[in-house]
Amino acid sequence: MGLSARDIRHKLDLLVAGMTGLKADGRFHEPNLDGTAGDYISFDSWEWPQGVGLYGLIRLWLFTGNNDLKMLIENWYTSRIEAGLPTLNVNTTAPMLGLSVLWRETRDPRWQPVLDAWANRVMSEMGRTHEGAFEHHVSDKVNNDELWDDTLYMVALFLASYGQASGRSELVDEAARQFLVHTRYLADRKTGLWFHGWTFQGHHNFAEARWARGNAWITAGMLDLFDLAEMPTPVKDYLLGVLIAQVNALLPLQTASGAWRTLLDDPSSYEEISATAGFGYGLLKGYRLGLGTPEWRTAGLKAVEAVLANIDASGTVLNVSYGTRMGHDLQFYRDIPIQPTGYGQALAILCLSEAIRHVDAHGDEQEQAA
Repeated sequence: MGLSARDIRHKLDLLVAGMTGLKADGRFHEPNLDGTAGDYISFDSWEWPQGVGLYGLIRLWLFTGNNDLKMLIENWYTSRIEAGLPTLNVNTTAPMLGLSVLWRETRDPRWQPVLDAWANRVMSEMGRTHEGAFEHHVSDKVNNDELWDDTLYMVALFLASYGQASGRSELVDEAARQFLVHTRYLADRKTGLWFHGWTFQGHHNFAEARWARGNAWITAGMLDLFDLAEMPTPVKDYLLGVLIAQVNALLPLQTASGAWRTLLDDPSSYEEISATAGFGYGLLKGYRLGLGTPEWRTAGLKAVEAVLANIDASGTVLNVSYGTRMGHDLQFYRDIPIQPTGYGQALAILCLSEAIRHVDAHGDEQEQAA
């Protein structure tokens, strides 16, 4: 496919610069419920895009061993914690995933009290639906009785990661329960894809949107779950079956460019690169872990080509859809604006970091021969 490990490493360096340089330009005004300004773009804000971004940087640090990256990450957490943590909700929990992995690797005593306190509050204070799933409450909106795909990536992965690293099995068990209950209500049995959300108030899946980034949180999130914590065998086997059903539905929907559309099964919706990166990461990781077929690798590398084609000279990932609320009709998703974000940068970092493992193993001979 012409992929070069050298080119991928260069793009990864650009992506880090692009992420740390993100600043809100006033285009979006989304005040929090407490009256403070919401900032879902700037790198120095504690919110879910930045949380996913930090997780991507930490995965890159673990892969490269680059000490400058480690210092960047530690300085970010130090500054944000000293400034004061925000109100607990699903999205403000996202940065804790990266911090849990950082603590697992370094055992730096600064981080464990913060992690313990936040995990305890998640378990005791976070809103829940009838069957114990976390309600998708966020900084600027209370979504009572609603389940969203995003919650698994923003909260359940943190519980799994920190629970495994700290020996707190109740946190791992809670992560497993969240994946199981969300699967029950969000996985579409007809197609294998996932719906964006579910409401217990109306007992429906809103617009029944098979939204790309929501599905990417699942593809990437399940594989990270298996990496971050030891799941009971029946739970892992069940979730793996759900994942394989999803991937089987995803593969025929990949476009000629290697991307997927923001509404996966809607040819009129635009191609979206953050989801494409998440799928590429998951497909390649799943193949490397022996969970997927060679078709997973082929589609994953094709996705890498699409991601590389959408990184500009400043390291900004293009064609990323902005943060997406729950849509009540499909046109809502088609109309979501394009905006560079921390999660777009992070998902691209995850994708390219995984891609290097495959290019090194399968493609360097061609590169050297040339």
